[in-house]
Amino acid sequence: MSEKKTISRRELLKKAGVAGATVALTGGLTSLVKPARAAAKPEFILVGHPNPSTGPIASFGEASPWADELAIEEINKAGGIMIKEAGKKIPIKLKMMDTASDPTKAADVASKLILNDKVDMMIALHTPDTVNPVTSICERYQVPCVALDAPIEPWLTGGPYKWSFHAFWSVNDVIDVFTGVWGQIQTNKVVGALWPNDPDGKVWAEMFTPKLKERGYKVVDVGRFPYGMQDYSAFINTWKKEKVEIISGVMIPPDWATCWRQCHQQGFIPKAATIGKAILFPSAVEALGGNLPNGLTSEIWWSPSHPFKSSLSGKTAKQLCDEWTAKTKKPWTQPIGFKYAAFEIVADVLKRAQTLDKAKVREAIAATNMNTIVGPVKYNAQNYSKTPLVGGQWVKGKKWPWEIIVTYNKEHPEIPTTGKTVPIKK
Repeated sequence: MSEKKTISRRELLKKAGVAGATVALTGGLTSLVKPARAAAKPEFILVGHPNPSTGPIASFGEASPWADELAIEEINKAGGIMIKEAGKKIPIKLKMMDTASDPTKAADVASKLILNDKVDMMIALHTPDTVNPVTSICERYQVPCVALDAPIEPWLTGGPYKWSFHAFWSVNDVIDVFTGVWGQIQTNKVVGALWPNDPDGKVWAEMFTPKLKERGYKVVDVGRFPYGMQDYSAFINTWKKEKVEIISGVMIPPDWATCWRQCHQQGFIPKAATIGKAILFPSAVEALGGNLPNGLTSEIWWSPSHPFKSSLSGKTAKQLCDEWTAKTKKPWTQPIGFKYAAFEIVADVLKRAQTLDKAKVREAIAATNMNTIVGPVKYNAQNYSKTPLVGGQWVKGKKWPWEIIVTYNKEHPEIPTTGKTVPIKK
C-alpha cells in the first residue's frame, strides 16, 4: 500500500478534477443518472455520495449501497418530497462514486458530482479521508452538504464552514470513553500511543497527550507513522522498555492487523489495546486471525442496543441491524446507522425547504432539530452536532465468531451496557 499524504483544503481544491466509476440508486432500483441536468422543472432530487467502495477504508463504505437504497425506498414510497419548482412531489435519486479510499480522489469525485452531474445536495461520510476533502469541495462550489462518520475536531481543521454540516462524536468524547474503559481494569496507567500521520492521528495525538497526562497517565509516544508501515519493532521495543500496559491509537484496519500480529510475535501483550477506527468491523476483527481479537476494546458509535428510531419508518436500531443481516447474511456494523441517518437528515431538510434553491436548502440544514436512528441532530454555530459515544470489548460470540459488547456508558446511560471490560489474556 502506498503512503497517503495529508493534504490541505487548498491543495485538494487545486487537484480536484474528475474521476471514478458511478452507480445510481433510486427507489430500490439501480439506474443510470444522466449528467448535465436540465434547468427546467426538476423531475428528481439528485444527491451525490463519494464512497470508499475499494481501498483500505472500504469497510466503512461497505454498507452504503444497502443503507442508501433502503432509506431512499422509504422516502420515495409516497412519491418523494414536495418541491415547489416541480409543482409536485419528486423522488430522490443517488449518484454514488468510488473514492478508492484516497482523499485526493474523494475531492475529484465530489467536483465531478457537482460540476458534471449537478447534484442538488451532497452527503459525506467514511472518516476524515473522505469527509474533509468532500466538504472542502462543497464549500468551494457552495453546495449543501450533510456529513457524518468522522470525529469532529479533525473536520473542524478545514473550517470555518458555511455549506457543510456535520454530526458525529468528538475526540474529547473518545478520550472519556477510552479512559472509562481502562478504569474498569487494574493497570499501571502507562499508555503506548499509535497515532498515524493522517488527519485523525495528528489531532488525536495533540488532544490525547495532555488529557491523558491530566488524568494521571504516562504517554509513551514513538511518533507519527505512515499508512502501510510494515515494521512496528521500534514501537514494541519501546513499549517493553517503558513497561506499557495499555496501547491506544486510531488506525486503518490493515495497519492495526500488522501491528497487533507483531506484538504477539514479539511477546508483547498489554492488559488493554483500545484502538479507534481499526476494529469497528467484525470482518476486520476476524481477519486478525486465531484468538487475536479476544479482549480488544474500542469506541462504539452505534449498535442494536442504541435506543433510537428511524424518522422515516419508525424502525429501531435493532430492526435495522436485523434487516441488514437478513439481506446480507453478515453481522451488523457500526456505520450502518450513520449511512442511513444521512438520508434521514436529507429528507427532513428537503421537506422543510420544499425547494432545490441551494441557499434555502443550506438554511434548512442549519435549522435542523430532529431525532434520527443515531440520536438527536441539532447543529450549533460551528455547523456540527454531537452524537452519543460509548465503549466496548470484543468477545467470542454466540451467533458470530466475534461480537462486541457495550462495557462503558457513563456519559450516555440511556445506551445499556451488556458486559464488563476485562484485561486481555496472555
